Amino acid sequence: MKIAVYPGSFDPVTLGHLNVIKRAAVSFDHVIVCVMANSDKNPIFTPEERVELIRRVVTTIPNVEVDHSSELLAKYAERKGACVIVKGLRAVSDFEKEFQMALINRKLNPNLDTMFVTASEKYMYLSSSAIKEMAKYEVDLTEFLPREIIEDVRKRMKNRR
Repeated sequence: MKIAVYPGSFDPVTLGHLNVIKRAAVSFDHVIVCVMANSDKNPIFTPEERVELIRRVVTTIPNVEVDHSSELLAKYAERKGACVIVKGLRAVSDFEKEFQMALINRKLNPNLDTMFVTASEKYMYLSSSAIKEMAKYEVDLTEFLPREIIEDVRKRMKNRR
């Protein structure tokens, strides 16, 4: 069985993330969407909340599992029996950092490859940070977020004001 891990902060999960999840689910027997800790980011949802939000969004994709971890990605993938890390790329600027991480992960776990999935052109500009900024100003989020979680994001941002 080919298992892939799609790691990220997913704070919140966007339609761009969902696009990558669906495409990975077609290519692999099992896809684990893993909420990872990122010390560079200031999340609005806890890891457990993000897992729940993603689960609601992927309920119709039977070969997708949602998890969270604070361990090193290469070690997590090894523990889960994954052979591939899936990374979504929006722009060339994403590639440099992700390529470096792919090389490090491969050094830590020689059985682990990284597959880069370019974002669908309609989501290339989309980021969770941009979503949070728009939500702060009560912008309509229907073109950016899965409908199942829009109200959760609106409420959280309203409470943070």
